[in-house]
Amino acid sequence: MPDLVSFDEIAHLFTEFEHTAWRLETRRGYASDREGERFKAFMRGVPPGVEPGHPWNANVRAQTAGGKRFSRVRVVDEPPTDGQRFLMATALGNVEAGEDIRVLPRSEAKRLELPDFDLWLFDSRVLVRFHIDDTDATVGVEVTEEPVEVLAACQARDAAWHFAVPTADAWAQVRSSV
Repeated sequence: MPDLVSFDEIAHLFTEFEHTAWRLETRRGYASDREGERFKAFMRGVPPGVEPGHPWNANVRAQTAGGKRFSRVRVVDEPPTDGQRFLMATALGNVEAGEDIRVLPRSEAKRLELPDFDLWLFDSRVLVRFHIDDTDATVGVEVTEEPVEVLAACQARDAAWHFAVPTADAWAQVRSSV
């Protein structure tokens, strides 16, 4: 088992990176979302509002105003799970803050042989790999600068980004099919 640290121990990376922070999301849902009131309201048909004052969005605005780039690709099932639909609905607030979020069908992720784990990649040199249990809760993260692993993550990023579509387009398609 690799050395795991808590997510809090890597929080500084979200302000200290120099150029790019990129995320790959592979899960069908997250325990932290399902436990929240916004998710519960979403499941009752209440659209999640944009939260410009949320600390995540405030940081994204601050970092992107300084010329840095936040982006992510979400792998989604066809049709998307409730958790994935929730993430697409809430992404609009992240996008307004300056994060570029794209969506990639799981079948395409498999074809591209993308990793089957969540990760953050900072400045194409620091890889943070999530360890998530069977209940979709993050139990810790693994941080590495090992060149082979970082290069593989960079290649995954480039492949995923090429085929992913903007989250607003994917969300509009999901809503029209319901």
